[in-house]
Amino acid sequence: MERLQRIRHLIIDMDGVLWRGKRPMEGLTDFFDFLRRHEIRFILATNNASRSRDDYVAQLARFGVAVRPEEVLPSCDATALYLRRIASPGARVLVIGEQALRAALTEAGFQVVNEEHADFVVVGLDWGLTYEKLARAARAIWNGARFIGTNPDPVWPGEDGLYPGNGATLAFLERATGVTPVVVGKPEPLMFQIAMERMGAAPETTAVIGDQLPTDILGGRRAGLLTILVLSGATTPERLAESSIQPDLVFADIRSLTAAWEETLRVRPSGASEV
Repeated sequence: MERLQRIRHLIIDMDGVLWRGKRPMEGLTDFFDFLRRHEIRFILATNNASRSRDDYVAQLARFGVAVRPEEVLPSCDATALYLRRIASPGARVLVIGEQALRAALTEAGFQVVNEEHADFVVVGLDWGLTYEKLARAARAIWNGARFIGTNPDPVWPGEDGLYPGNGATLAFLERATGVTPVVVGKPEPLMFQIAMERMGAAPETTAVIGDQLPTDILGGRRAGLLTILVLSGATTPERLAESSIQPDLVFADIRSLTAAWEETLRVRPSGASEV
């Protein structure tokens, strides 16, 4: 637990960590009070591309937590940033996904189209997903469009259990087309790099908190960060025991993490500076 003492920056997942479905996790406000009190900077980085930064700011406000838009990094924003680095201005993008993803790409200067002749196919979680949408995307990829995924999450945690995630949609299209997508979200490095740049953080002072082994924890390990798994979302103790991906620290939820972190700071070794 002493490793928590050196952490000054956090990259925090949201679904399954801060809430599940529409229900906030117990200890949510205490967790953020702790971070503000000890001046631990954070970025809320989520693979969910179906909601905007403002959506998350508003949801946390309803739960009694105030965060700034620049402290939130959804994968729709990271995907738009990635495309700005590799695509020509005004490139044509066929989108499977929700309005937040379409808006992020439009604001970044791309043409969002609904036809098979596109430069890119960008795929995020889509609540209105149909076979027709999948077929149109597959035909665009067959026609030469570059295949981009916002995130590879196989599942996501709802209030009443797990749901298929965007990774399932990517797998469908990859199997149909034979083309492997470029994935922007966790565990790929881009989101971690953007988050650390925003905080002015270095890997040795940064930890990632998440509930998914193949995205949050694997990505954090690849980035050289301390990895903290909470068992309040997609990962069960049984799944953790069977996995080859292992976190540095495991807690039941953010409430138990906050309590352990507080205790660690209270028993700081003699001569160490206060947080």
